Amino acid sequence: MNTPKYIKSLVIPNGNKPRGRKVWSIDLETVWLPFFMATNIMGDTAIPNDALGAPLRLSYNQDGTAKFNKSGRPTIKVVKELADSIRTVRENFTAQLTGYAGQVIQDKPEQYKQLAKASYQAGQAIIAKDKQVISEAIQRQVEAMTEPAEEPQPQKEPAREPELVTA
Repeated sequence: MNTPKYIKSLVIPNGNKPRGRKVWSIDLETVWLPFFMATNIMGDTAIPNDALGAPLRLSYNQDGTAKFNKSGRPTIKVVKELADSIRTVRENFTAQLTGYAGQVIQDKPEQYKQLAKASYQAGQAIIAKDKQVISEAIQRQVEAMTEPAEEPQPQKEPAREPELVTA
């Protein structure tokens, strides 16, 4: 079995790091909107123009008033049509990854088993070290909490130099 190009392209870093509103950890403005505009043009989706033009909307309480978060900022959400389409893409993407892994396991079961075993063994040293570091840190915290608090030592006033009196 040859690895499909779309799978190979997923594991190669491309260096692009968009900085905007993320939906399912993917940038809304530079990835999702152009993608869904393209799928609308191709007839694969029918997301309304207003959802693509104003993908972020103010959230409302059940009584119709604007919703605010604990810090006092208005709550913004992704419009339902777009959020639903993104959820579908994510579910399909997950299914493709799972399907690919299953196909590799079926085609090369021994190699997969060997890699899984080697990976497990390689990770054991890291896990053991992390456990030790956490255990020591917890022990230090317990000791710090159980030690009696030291009483602050009264500060001594600095010795004064005798004043020279001129006659």
